[in-house]
Amino acid sequence: MADYTRMSVEELQAEQDLLRAEYQKFKNMGLSLNMDRGKPCPEQLDLSKEMLKMDNYIGENGVDARNYGLLEGMPEARRFFAELLGTTPEEVLVCGNSSLSMMYYLIDLGWRQGFVDSPRAWRHNNSIKFLCPVPGYDRHFRVTEYFGFQMINIPMTPSGPDMDMVEEWVRSDESVKGIWCVPVYSNPDGYVYSDETVRRLAQMTTAAPDFKIFWDDAYVVHHLTDEQVEIPNILDECKVAGHPDRPLMFCSTSKITYPGAGVAAMGASLRNIHHIAKNMVPMIISYDKMNQLRHVQFLKNKEGVLEHMKKHRAILQPKFDLVKDTFKNELEPCGKIARWTNPKGGYFISLYVMQGCAKRVAQLCSDCGLSLTGAGASYPYGLDSRDSHLRIAPTYPKLDELGTAAQLLCICVRLATVEKLLQRAES
Repeated sequence: MADYTRMSVEELQAEQDLLRAEYQKFKNMGLSLNMDRGKPCPEQLDLSKEMLKMDNYIGENGVDARNYGLLEGMPEARRFFAELLGTTPEEVLVCGNSSLSMMYYLIDLGWRQGFVDSPRAWRHNNSIKFLCPVPGYDRHFRVTEYFGFQMINIPMTPSGPDMDMVEEWVRSDESVKGIWCVPVYSNPDGYVYSDETVRRLAQMTTAAPDFKIFWDDAYVVHHLTDEQVEIPNILDECKVAGHPDRPLMFCSTSKITYPGAGVAAMGASLRNIHHIAKNMVPMIISYDKMNQLRHVQFLKNKEGVLEHMKKHRAILQPKFDLVKDTFKNELEPCGKIARWTNPKGGYFISLYVMQGCAKRVAQLCSDCGLSLTGAGASYPYGLDSRDSHLRIAPTYPKLDELGTAAQLLCICVRLATVEKLLQRAES
């Protein structure tokens, strides 16, 4: 292999022929490989099977979890999630299995009713905007798109969103109502917000009195190294800064136990908690407290969660290492045609290919039986203006299948790059 950016047209054409032959070999294999979403593999799901054998549903306060009541969650569940979120139990609501559903509900609450610090419901504003660090979580963007927000791209950096841009938007525009944040092992780059970023988010002056930080701690315990990454607590920082009602914090056990049957919780100021719970009353009497108890009995506390996550790491770290090693061996010798992140945790690797090539790479992979998250999915409205980003999810395939998938992905990146360089040469 040689640097593609230094090749002559004749050399690129010869390389294209070789790559097409390699690609055809993969196509002849009749592959069916899935790296579409960050799903736990079956081996990870098996780690929690003992939890399903538990059958004691009487809580520590004598409440029968099988019956109605306790909308805010079982006391031991509120205490459990308070430890994960860094709050007090009174500042926690424990809900159903999906933190995304909670985020959707709170966007809906702001849009329909407003929050404790809202002059009016968001829908009564002439326009509403939301800040979206990019690349980011496509499901976040889909929620705010559904409610008609204008989504503003904020570039991500290794220390978090571009705070100069964030501060300019929130200081000057009252219609900016919130920001999406995945602060630890961001989706998809795997970046961790710096202490300075957290404090600037807490301290910044906002034109909207009811500006909200949607703080999605989805991967806060999903470490892939010995380093236990920790950052300042956003709720504590906002209290110190005089903005206690600004953050809404979320976490769940979705990728700790079972994605389809975990437990989700949120943390916020007491005023927010009371307002949110009051507005939940017409919707639901109580969530699945039996599942809440199963999880607390199985995982016990934060220390128990971290011990459990070591078992996940033993399964996942070799997969991440395999993909990164393949990128290094198959793409790095070809010159500056791609770069990728090196996350210390989370579920994804960001792969950045040559501008104008991401959709072509995804299509080549799809035609060969490898499913990736759609190019552009990590941007609002699915629009990556550079057409260069791909979210890579190494978690679900078996290790041998992942090796095949990573090799095929590299062939597709190289082929798409050569095609693009030849197009440029012709024009």
